[in-house]
Amino acid sequence: MAEDKNTINDYFFYEPAFNTHDGGYVPLEEPNIPEQKLKIPEALKPDKETDTDMYYTVIAEAGESQIMPGQKTKTWGYNQPLLGKTIIFKRGKNIHVTVKNELSELTTYHWHGLNVPGDIDGGCHTPVYPGESKVLNFKCDQPAATLWLHAHPCPSTAEQVWHGLATAVVVKDEHEASLPLPRNYGVDDIPLILQDRKFHEDNQWDYHADYDPDGVQGPTAMINGTVNPYFDVTTQKVRFRILDGANRREWRLHFSDNLSFTQIAGDGSLLEHPVKFTHLMLTCAERAEIVVDFSNYKPGDEVTLYSDDVPIVHFRIHEFAKDDSTLPDKLFKLNAPEITPDTPVHKIIMSGMDEEVAINDKKFNMQRIDSKQTLGSCEIWEITNSNDCDGGMIHPYHMHGCQFQVLSRNGKAPYPNETGLKDTIAVDPNETVKIKVWFDHTGVFMYHCHIIEHEDGGMMAQIEVQDPKKPQKFNLMDMDTLMNAFAKERGVKPSELNLGGMECYDKMNMKM
Repeated sequence: MAEDKNTINDYFFYEPAFNTHDGGYVPLEEPNIPEQKLKIPEALKPDKETDTDMYYTVIAEAGESQIMPGQKTKTWGYNQPLLGKTIIFKRGKNIHVTVKNELSELTTYHWHGLNVPGDIDGGCHTPVYPGESKVLNFKCDQPAATLWLHAHPCPSTAEQVWHGLATAVVVKDEHEASLPLPRNYGVDDIPLILQDRKFHEDNQWDYHADYDPDGVQGPTAMINGTVNPYFDVTTQKVRFRILDGANRREWRLHFSDNLSFTQIAGDGSLLEHPVKFTHLMLTCAERAEIVVDFSNYKPGDEVTLYSDDVPIVHFRIHEFAKDDSTLPDKLFKLNAPEITPDTPVHKIIMSGMDEEVAINDKKFNMQRIDSKQTLGSCEIWEITNSNDCDGGMIHPYHMHGCQFQVLSRNGKAPYPNETGLKDTIAVDPNETVKIKVWFDHTGVFMYHCHIIEHEDGGMMAQIEVQDPKKPQKFNLMDMDTLMNAFAKERGVKPSELNLGGMECYDKMNMKM
């Protein structure tokens, strides 16, 4: 196929820091099982919807899932045994979500990318215990985007996500609806949740057997909970909402035939302009919406999506109607506030690997406030990855409770697909990324590396956002309360608990 000179053909990031160079890297392997139809999560039906309000019930539950031939795998999910049904919010509506915990242990419901108050955000201070429920009320007021919901109970976030507690959340708005984009959900608007697992005896997962403080990986790609999936292409253009939902893995994506595609959105909004790629890399928790045009293929053809050199999704081409629609050059206008004068620059240093990970030389403490910002203030944050280039790794940095604007990378312009709103940003070793941060709500919010074992191991901190006109006292749960609850639920003494992040603190002789 002819190459477009405006198409970007590389992954941007620093190749020596790719996870392939990590001593604990687990390469993907092509599964030796028949192709299976890609599972596409149903859209979760609201309990009720009016002109102004939407009501949902989200249930965390345990179950079994037929993922591999043979015995079913024990899994967790939201409103289903594995992962969850896609939750749709409409901008401007009041949202009411009843969250229920039908698991055997406490969990939290973190709305990753949602701009909500701290007590709604679902960090580690808001556990929902087994058999309990809680009603969350908030107004959805942010641009159309693909967000996600996942568990976040320190230091067991990684294990609960590994069990399956993750699902897509889609925000819709009038601006996005006015654009010529595919949006027939399940037909030409498809979520792709990228994860990886190792299947042990009887097709079971064993998180502790696979544990690595630099992030748990498995050799088998799992897309929407499907291994070796195929998707039937019945429209010329398909929009894929891609989420790196893995604990550790970076996904370096490209199609067979070097087929180009167009990225239209990132984490928290549409991009300002569409960007054409043949290769795209996502780090943990990042999202990318892409539109793929299959017009050069005929019925019976197959197009394959790869991560590195391993096929992860097969696209079977069928008859489709001709689609002459074109993407506008301008998709979105980012109306970020101006920097508030005389405000401090927040300098964040992500350091270490394995058990030694830290932010600003400290491990996370649930009752310590590491940074403060005033509601309505827009401030500069400088995020540095201090890892050495030769032996370092890329750290994906995530902030709760906000979307931010990327200003620069080591003083240079951000990448072309970083022009929209972001909540997670990959930072290379020896790189400083400058971002513009503002909050629409008060509360205490986490910020951390989104290699999930890193956050569990202490590469996390928290910011307090106050409204000076209405100062609040925020109740911060202590770690002992959570640990005692986990121990009681598991029927062991607190000293006998086996939670992944605990090991990092123990080896550093530090208290959680």
